[in-house]
Amino acid sequence: MPMPMVALVGRPNVGKSTLFNRIIGRKLAVVDDRPGTTRDRIHATAEWNGVLFTVVDTGGIEVWPERVAVGQRPAPDRPLAEDSAPYIPLIRAQAEQAIAEADVVVFLTDAVTGPTPADREVADILRRSQKPVFLAANKAESPKAREAAVEFYELGLGDVHPVSALHGYGVADLLDRVVQALPTWEAEVEDESVKIAIVGRPNVGKSSLLNRLLGEERVIVSPVPGTTRDAIDIRMEWEGTPVTLIDTAGIRRRGRVEPGVEKYSVLRALRAVQRADVALLMTDATEGVTAQDAHIAEFILEEGCGVMVLVNKWDAVPKGPRTQQEYTAHVREALKFLDYVPVLFISAKTGQGTQRVIPQALEVHRARHYRIPTGELNRLVRDAVARHAPPGKGGKWLKIYYVTQAEVAPPTFVFSVNDPNLVHFSYERYLENRIREYYPFVGVPLRLVFRPRGKKRADER
Repeated sequence: MPMPMVALVGRPNVGKSTLFNRIIGRKLAVVDDRPGTTRDRIHATAEWNGVLFTVVDTGGIEVWPERVAVGQRPAPDRPLAEDSAPYIPLIRAQAEQAIAEADVVVFLTDAVTGPTPADREVADILRRSQKPVFLAANKAESPKAREAAVEFYELGLGDVHPVSALHGYGVADLLDRVVQALPTWEAEVEDESVKIAIVGRPNVGKSSLLNRLLGEERVIVSPVPGTTRDAIDIRMEWEGTPVTLIDTAGIRRRGRVEPGVEKYSVLRALRAVQRADVALLMTDATEGVTAQDAHIAEFILEEGCGVMVLVNKWDAVPKGPRTQQEYTAHVREALKFLDYVPVLFISAKTGQGTQRVIPQALEVHRARHYRIPTGELNRLVRDAVARHAPPGKGGKWLKIYYVTQAEVAPPTFVFSVNDPNLVHFSYERYLENRIREYYPFVGVPLRLVFRPRGKKRADER
């Protein structure tokens, strides 16, 4: 039985994301004063009075989505977040899907503005859903606003709960009522799913790939760069293996990242890599591998995450007898430091090659947890030293006494040597290549640590 779900719904800019962050106890959802900032559903686990549940933040349900054509801006007195107008019908569909999946709905309104036509439309939707609904009048920091909250009784959804998501007022009382209405649920074992993050520049097709892998329109897809704002976790199962797919915002060059919403979206994308087992670095086949793709790859490498390169939009590239081989060479040349990673050519739009993505990612995950027996590892290193003697400096020569694999995820090898300062980077790369020659570390960065014999602390190189 899945964990009980609580959906936060309402019209735009009533404070749903602020309440979401308040409930889960951390700033996960992007918060901005402009309506339309949240577009996709965002899930997170919360706990109250010992009860665990999933809380879902949704985009605002507008009263006039059918009157907003693609590219049309709303009236000046109802400004949306930049470029959100085209997504209004899609945002509404995402919110309605969250209502359908939820066990309990928290309907958030604005105590300062009072009931609006949009609030009445949302109330109608909720009545038709026949789900338990708790009406919360947000922004009730002042006694005057709390008194005005009684106006929401006209919506006919029962008790009104004055709250301040920003300051925490009334949220505890609201959650007391919410958890009492949730179905009984027994906690499952710790999340052992393989976490796969989809990362890349804006508009390379990350959300399209996610929808293709899931077989449903789970996140909003648009040719407009920057549609995805938050890192979105979605659970699935692949041939018996639990998998968490993480869709992320596009990562632009640091100098081009706008302050505010985009800045925090990029930070969340980078944090998604930090907690992922495997990162799918998506590139655009029509543009080639760019400098920004290489920067993102370097960050993945620094985090020790498994990595694959996905060349998307392959259907849009004119083909010749050696097109794929030549393009693979281009990828290898642009990402020289990732010569060990798989390169897949796909089209998220048509589905070409996408059936190979998760099986290959699971192979990378298994390789990331592979451990070489100590005896075999030392025989391999002795053979490598015999073939190519270690370097020296000032009449002193590097000696390798012993090596062991200290960790997995990423695989970390600790070399006991006479002097770590004698290890030249080229010899370190030679040793890494010899290890890769014999053991399955496809798509997995290796860490080699050299420390003087008898020392407990290692100097990492």
